[in-house]
Amino acid sequence: MSLSTVLKVAGRGEGITDDGRYIPFTAPGDQVDAHGAITRGPHHQEPPCRHFPECGGCQLQHLDDFAWSAFIVDRITGALAQHKLKTEIRPPLLSPPRTRRRATLHAERRGRQVLLGFTGQGSHTLIDLNECHVLDPALFALLAPLRGLLAALLPTSRRINVHLARADQGIDVLLDGLEAEGLAAAEAITAFAHRHQLARFSMDEGLGPTARWEPDPVTITLGGVPVPFPPGNFLQATPEGEAALVAAVREVVGDAGTVADLFAGLGTFTFAFPKAKVYAAEAARDSILSLKAAAGSARRMVFADHRDLFRRPVTGTDLDKFDAVVIDPPRAGAREQVAEIAKARAPLVAHVSCNPNTFARDAEILCQGGYRLDWIQPVGQFRWSTHVELAARFSR
Repeated sequence: MSLSTVLKVAGRGEGITDDGRYIPFTAPGDQVDAHGAITRGPHHQEPPCRHFPECGGCQLQHLDDFAWSAFIVDRITGALAQHKLKTEIRPPLLSPPRTRRRATLHAERRGRQVLLGFTGQGSHTLIDLNECHVLDPALFALLAPLRGLLAALLPTSRRINVHLARADQGIDVLLDGLEAEGLAAAEAITAFAHRHQLARFSMDEGLGPTARWEPDPVTITLGGVPVPFPPGNFLQATPEGEAALVAAVREVVGDAGTVADLFAGLGTFTFAFPKAKVYAAEAARDSILSLKAAAGSARRMVFADHRDLFRRPVTGTDLDKFDAVVIDPPRAGAREQVAEIAKARAPLVAHVSCNPNTFARDAEILCQGGYRLDWIQPVGQFRWSTHVELAARFSR
């Protein structure tokens, strides 16, 4: 019987064979017969977690790190090719297992039992996590006691979101979509937070997060600066991933004296340049207020601007005043803002992205404006997932 060989892994995680078939859960080098039977190749590893492949937290646990790195590079190369772009793509920097310091899980009641975990692959089925090889062990250790608390708080036929993050003071918990009124609920929450030494316990009943327990103001340290951390706010998924992206951006910016940080968030990159004058623009009000307060306390030379860069991008004329521009847009990219950067004379642009497709689209705009795409540093901080992040250097 003739065998076909898996050549690479497609964007959604299926292996592509040399005869054009898409075979789920295969790795490069695997062989597949006409009936779909798989003979594992050298890059097909035994998935470490009992919940794979049902759990949607991971899609690629069957790949070793060599194959996962190749998948990341292929995603970026393919996206660039759609826009007739090429450049040096460095080896991906991969976060180790069990380093995810933030995650959004889901919880629901099934009779007396509370399920807590990720949803299934391509479904709304909730996978109750008995183990997890991506979460920080401190976050995973909280799941069992959280089930106990939710058994007392969670009504029937209600699914809620559970946001977990590791802050400077410990674990930050936000329950989204749950009402818990009354003395008994308040006492249960306080006792739980105290017993597990949480940094904060917040609830969002539909009008925004409200802290129910916060003995000390919660912060996240960025570039050596403690920044107030609003409940549920964005944070790079792993410390290793953050460090890799910051190092790449620093390499691009170098000794620039003036830097524009667009889509600045809490200041992951703003605070990476202690000697520069930094303009930081961000649309999320909580984030920019935290950044501004932290910069003031640390006496950093930062101008924080609460600004919607989709509706009101910084103009090319204004960006002419900066030695370097840093841009870290959401998954949709930033076509309008990138068009203004393309008009500017800033000599260096550091572009951070969590979507190779929109990055390639925006990179084409910059290149058409006279910039050169010098290199790309891929970062894999969502271990065993199809999610790809990168930092890139543009210059003129």
